[in-house]
Amino acid sequence: MIVLYVFLLVISLIVLLLFLPLKGKQYEIAVPVRHRDERDTMFSRNEIKPGEERFDDYYRMRPGNREKDDAFRLKPGLLSPEAANYNRYAFACANASFEAVETFFPYREKAHSTEHRAQSRGEACFTSDNKDELSKFIKSWARKMGAHSVGITEMKDYHFYTYGGRKERYGKEVINKHKYGIAITVEMDYELTMTGPQAPEVMESAQQYLRSGMIATQLALTLRNLGYEAKTHIDANYDVICPLVARDAGLGEIGRMGLLMTPDLGPRVRIAVVTTDAPLMVDEPGYDNTVIDFCRRCKKCARVCPSSSIPFGERENHEGGLRWQINQESCYTYWCQAGTDCGRCMAVCPYSHKSNTFHDFIRWGIRNNFIFRRLAVRLDDIFYGTKPKVAREPEWISG
Repeated sequence: MIVLYVFLLVISLIVLLLFLPLKGKQYEIAVPVRHRDERDTMFSRNEIKPGEERFDDYYRMRPGNREKDDAFRLKPGLLSPEAANYNRYAFACANASFEAVETFFPYREKAHSTEHRAQSRGEACFTSDNKDELSKFIKSWARKMGAHSVGITEMKDYHFYTYGGRKERYGKEVINKHKYGIAITVEMDYELTMTGPQAPEVMESAQQYLRSGMIATQLALTLRNLGYEAKTHIDANYDVICPLVARDAGLGEIGRMGLLMTPDLGPRVRIAVVTTDAPLMVDEPGYDNTVIDFCRRCKKCARVCPSSSIPFGERENHEGGLRWQINQESCYTYWCQAGTDCGRCMAVCPYSHKSNTFHDFIRWGIRNNFIFRRLAVRLDDIFYGTKPKVAREPEWISG
């Protein structure tokens, strides 16, 4: 009987240790001081071509990037038929989604309404006294259209690129005209994400860029019809750094892989932003020490990264703030070889598991208790492996 009592006491102590609200170490909040130039992003560097004035100008400005960029230019390229992971159906779907996103570009700042619709627009009628009403409506409307999460923040200088780097925005100074930013996330399908870096992943990724773009565009048009200015920031047409806006809007924290880690889906989301002068209620920022602590210990994304682009070490000072900085050149070079946007880091992240009772309980424990966090890292390795296998392509896509 004494042995039984001792056993029950030990079990009770373990349960208490695991479920008491013990947050653990506090980490420095990472807020950038220096601002980013979009021309330094890999998508911008991919768009400039040898022989163009922009090409020569950029490498005069950043001579150290020339050799690194020559490496990705030797590869087939994203969604190329010659790429290693080419799949005609998946690549055709991905290209279709990216082409469809571009149809939203004309609505970025101006409403292309018919005369009848223009006459139906109302005057701005919300003030600081009733901005909670408008904020609640915008969030509900976004979720109705398919957003997984929605948050609002007051825009800061570090949210914006200094200069544009894509298409006609190249080299133009980015000027912030709006006080508030509305960040939305949309969920990426679990099964298709798990196939990364195979072709179905990029098909899903592109579709969710399209869906987030549609929601953002409709939100912006709605705000204009209510009498306010609004501007979309969607795939290939950003003035803002979406993960930073989303983090400050309370939607998650930035993890080891450099992506937004949402509470329910981890990095398995796509983000879009609408900036506006409409009076809105801001949300609490998503600064989350528990995510930083978990990412410090987990390192699974770094272990499985096909291009070894994700660091294993601690956060370092970049742009005046502490964060993990991936090697964007080696990452993008791998994309150009595979033909997809990889997504392997998203697929293996313990935060990316399906939302169900068991996984939601684990997420709660990770947020609540530092001992639970350490145990969760080990248990994820036991149940899912230290280097999980790539999921098979669905039969309907693998033709």
